[in-house]
Amino acid sequence: MSIHTQESVSGFVTSEPQLTVSANGNPRLYFRFGQEHFRREEDGTFTQLESSFHHLVMFGRSAERASERFSKGDNFIAEGYQRPVSYEREGQSVESEEFVAKRIGHDAARTRYEVDRSPRKTASRSSADKEQRRAFAPRTSGAVNGAPSLGY
Repeated sequence: MSIHTQESVSGFVTSEPQLTVSANGNPRLYFRFGQEHFRREEDGTFTQLESSFHHLVMFGRSAERASERFSKGDNFIAEGYQRPVSYEREGQSVESEEFVAKRIGHDAARTRYEVDRSPRKTASRSSADKEQRRAFAPRTSGAVNGAPSLGY
């Protein structure tokens, strides 16, 4: 089976994260973020270039959790995808793009933090754990997916 991959982005939060609710009642997190850029010189040193600034959005329960955990200045890594957006600013149409994060976490290379390893008490997580244990449990017969064994 192949490895599932997604786009990712890393950066630093440049605006206070804003949690709002869409017209259909879905939580939406928005913040601006910056990315530092560097150029490697011939002598092996690096020159810092101008930072770029972008938009990040996140939806649902993940957005609610992230809004509690992130503040302006935090370094993060997010997984998701880019999409084009258009909006009006001061009467003019602006074409841009935003990163839609499905998952987000603090950048461990740039952030000190503690991990709470106490078990979560959610039904979906426990059913997923049971499914995973069943998937990796030793087989009791040579049958695959209920098919009869060929006796080899």
